Amino acid sequence: MARPPVLSVALPSDTGRVLSIQSHTVQVFSLGLLWVCYSGCDNGYVGNKSAVFPLQLLGFDVDPINSVQFSNHTGYPTFRGQVLNGSQLWDLIEGLAENDLLHYTHLLTGYIGSVSFLTTVLQVVDKLRSVNPDLVYVCDPVLGDEGKLYVPQDLISVYQQKVVPVATMLTPNQFEVELLTGLRITCEEDGLKACNTLHSAGPRKVVITSALIEDKLLLIGSHKKAKEQPPEQFKIEIPKIPAYFTGTGDLTTALLLGWSNKYPDNLERAAELAVSSLQALLRRTVEDYKRAGFDPSTSSLEIRLIQSQDEIRSPQITCKAVKYS
Repeated sequence: MARPPVLSVALPSDTGRVLSIQSHTVQVFSLGLLWVCYSGCDNGYVGNKSAVFPLQLLGFDVDPINSVQFSNHTGYPTFRGQVLNGSQLWDLIEGLAENDLLHYTHLLTGYIGSVSFLTTVLQVVDKLRSVNPDLVYVCDPVLGDEGKLYVPQDLISVYQQKVVPVATMLTPNQFEVELLTGLRITCEEDGLKACNTLHSAGPRKVVITSALIEDKLLLIGSHKKAKEQPPEQFKIEIPKIPAYFTGTGDLTTALLLGWSNKYPDNLERAAELAVSSLQALLRRTVEDYKRAGFDPSTSSLEIRLIQSQDEIRSPQITCKAVKYS
């Protein structure tokens, strides 16, 4: 009997096929209920489980590889689980290659905790581009936030020297872009200069996903469409919500990937849709915690991802981009 075809390859999505390499946790907290999926499909909505579902809603076939698999995210008092090493990652890639399953339109990477694993990711980029030279590599360089480093110091130079040059789109936060460029971001002009520095190293699209400048929370985007032309640059002021959420960085990058695929020459539009979608989801999250009798300002909140499908699939633009001249 003939083996049936893999339909995601034989009949690929019109949108694309994504290989997503990020962290993964098993536990999900939803207004007092604990949901556990033994196949590893649910988590506290960080890493892959903050990214995969939105990308699927936006039309992608997504294959997740979990760089770590923890019982819950590290914001809890304790956690347990496993960390995938570089050789184990390569073993998975070789298995896909042996079955002719390596044709991806996009590669998405998030949290990576070791130099050896990150080095293997670079081999994965080369391998995937040998199959599809037009592969779009979207890299969220998860290094830290608000002055705190989440990863070993030696990962910074690997990102600077080897990862940034091969990325198509880079989505650092303010702290991460400072680490990658060596520039201090204290004003909008600093942010634009940092984007230009990263463009000169490789990526055509750079989005500083959050930067606190003069008491304003901004997204700063930059798209260099041609080498001989200056980049098109813009900002979006992000409404502040008085709460702390987990998984928003992973979700933001996934939304930017999804919408920039739909609007490949209009990063402003993609960012407006991504930010507006995220804001609607966060407002729903806060409202739901309040309805459950919980003060959202007292603890880190798990985002209401599943309940926000409409806001992900068809967001109303509430956050507008302003172009820099």
